[in-house]
Amino acid sequence: MKTLDRGNDAAATRYLADDLGVVLAAHSPRRTPVPTPLASIAIHGGVLALWIALFAAPFALPGAWSWSAGIVYVCYDTLLLGFTFWQTRALLAPAVPAVATLPVPRVSVGVIVAAHNEARVLPITLAALLAQSDPPDAILIADDGSTDDTGPVLAELYGIGTPRVGEVSGDHPMIHWLRMPHGGKARTMNAAIQRIDTEIVLTVDADTLLDREAIAAVRAAFACEPGLVATTGVLTPVCAPTATGRLFQWFQTYEYIRNFLSRYAWMRLDSLLLISGAFAGFRRAAIIEVGGFDPDCLVEDYELIHRLKRHSALHRLGWTTRVLGGARARTEAPSSTMAFLRQRRRWFGGFLQTQYWYRDMVGDRRFGALGLAMLPVKAIDTLQPLYGLTAFGLLVYYIVEGKLGNLAPVAVIIGVKIAIDLAFHLWSVHLYRRWLGDRTVADPGYAFLAALAEPFTFQLLRHAGAAWGWVMFLTGRQTWGSQQRTSALG
Repeated sequence: MKTLDRGNDAAATRYLADDLGVVLAAHSPRRTPVPTPLASIAIHGGVLALWIALFAAPFALPGAWSWSAGIVYVCYDTLLLGFTFWQTRALLAPAVPAVATLPVPRVSVGVIVAAHNEARVLPITLAALLAQSDPPDAILIADDGSTDDTGPVLAELYGIGTPRVGEVSGDHPMIHWLRMPHGGKARTMNAAIQRIDTEIVLTVDADTLLDREAIAAVRAAFACEPGLVATTGVLTPVCAPTATGRLFQWFQTYEYIRNFLSRYAWMRLDSLLLISGAFAGFRRAAIIEVGGFDPDCLVEDYELIHRLKRHSALHRLGWTTRVLGGARARTEAPSSTMAFLRQRRRWFGGFLQTQYWYRDMVGDRRFGALGLAMLPVKAIDTLQPLYGLTAFGLLVYYIVEGKLGNLAPVAVIIGVKIAIDLAFHLWSVHLYRRWLGDRTVADPGYAFLAALAEPFTFQLLRHAGAAWGWVMFLTGRQTWGSQQRTSALG
């Protein structure tokens, strides 16, 4: 692996990181504030005012209208399902055979494996990378101050000696180990990005296993589209082989299916923002141009895409982002209630951070469908979990108080919504299988059962985790966090 000319010592690492920090400050609206436009103020203010009004509805409106929070929540969620359904119809079209064209230049691909105390899963992850049909040109383990057996494991399996902090090992022809002091994932990733010189950089979490054709799909996508700056692979969650783990995997499998179809739908409007850092591809030059990952964000991958999109629109660069159905991977997911809540707390807290920092883009026509559609939807999503929890709380209140006059029409609305969700679940499984070309993925019968159970179980957990994320956002807490490994991947 080639490195930059400034050397491999710790002082050079700090110098490079400082350089990237200067660029980040110039491109981040958080570091270099910009005025919040009236459209953004009106959209966010309207969302808040609506929730306050819906919260007060039970005290002012009769019958089913007293459950206005639930009605609005149901209508909004149904509209999003309708949008996803409409935009993903393109996946039903038969694949177009490739047409011979001029040779496409091969782009170099390097993989950065983000790791912190991941000795237990690193061997499996590295084995999957080395077994690719189109192997990467380099693999760099970005070690964020591990204190476990990472060193002995790498020495035993690959003959890699332990480098000094801030240095990169050079003992293996492909696998290299960058040892950094513990400073958070984003800082370590920034150091790694500046130490690897491939055109395309894949970020892979240490608990994520790539399918054999994944890197080939990513390499081909970037080679064919010069304006492509970021891609996400399609992830499948894997949980611990316990009763609780299997239950969480069941729900999260269908959640991931819907989420990746939604990403495809927004991609068709050139508005894809959610690129999963667990398996993402980036054009290295573009990342460096906007300053790398932001160490102060709880979801550094999500924030980076906002910055790339913002920079592209303001400078008319035509940069695009894509979700690749041919690039698949399995990733370890939470297997217990508290692990799940902590994950969603961080995800939603980081989402709120990013929405607030990039509020100048909301409602701004310069950003096209991203500014006029996607980001206003995300403004609504900031309070959607509170709408859902409010609606459920009112249902419990009606039952406890025996308010049958309210429950009867509400039951009809809930019944219609469940029927819509059932249809969409079955449709999404069919479409997802067609998209990935794998009819063994998911199961329509289990999808049917998940649609029945989810509104009163898993969905409430998601909303609870998001509400906790509001606490994290308002208190300004910053943490990468850790996950208890369960050997779910093997």
